[in-house]
Amino acid sequence: MPKPKKKNIKVAPVFHIFCEGEKTEPLYINGYINHYHSDKRNIIVVEDTKKNTPVQLVEVAIEHKSKNPDEDVYWVVFDRESVAKYPHDLHLQAQSKAKSNGIEIAISNVCFEFWLLLHLKYTTASYSNYDDLIKNSDLKTLLTTKGLKREYDKADIYIFDTLKDDIAEAIKNAEKVNNSAFNTASAGNNSPCFLNPYTDIHELFIDMKNFIDKKKSIRELTSAERKEKIKEIIIFLSSPSE
Repeated sequence: MPKPKKKNIKVAPVFHIFCEGEKTEPLYINGYINHYHSDKRNIIVVEDTKKNTPVQLVEVAIEHKSKNPDEDVYWVVFDRESVAKYPHDLHLQAQSKAKSNGIEIAISNVCFEFWLLLHLKYTTASYSNYDDLIKNSDLKTLLTTKGLKREYDKADIYIFDTLKDDIAEAIKNAEKVNNSAFNTASAGNNSPCFLNPYTDIHELFIDMKNFIDKKKSIRELTSAERKEKIKEIIIFLSSPSE
């Protein structure tokens, strides 16, 4: 008697996120996923990685992508950090590798804490590195007014909960900051690594929703379509979590 044929089971596409470090970014991003997309945690995954330079993270994502379905989506999240630590050439190399392999990058210049600061105020102040921002910005003071009971540190597991009601404001502020940065950038220096301040972390969250809804990336939209998408995500953030 012939053996029954095995059924081809279609595996759902996965949205993969690779972050530098093991603290602030993954804690915040996992908090966002758990709050807004808790029923999608099997297809929106913050991957484990020990890599922490822009090029290394992109290369890990490329390697992972080569072994998985074409429908999967890949984002890499990292800080610009200081020019002394990561020269422009290093970031441009990571950007080129990512683009040629269909990997998206979410970058904060100078660090992820600038994205956190935009939850609490609009600012175009630039900082040279993480220590400069922590020392000279209002972030720690403003977090205290939001109810954070101890001084901010990168491993704070409560950071998403502290800021979750202000994400829509952070998106609005990030859009304004980035538009200002692009409009004032000198010719040839309009890549995110040159723009200080800058953060497009919000595009990662918008594309999570686009991925779930089977819609194209925000980075493929026209200017008018992008404005509508920003309005949509703000409405989504204002509605009860899924």
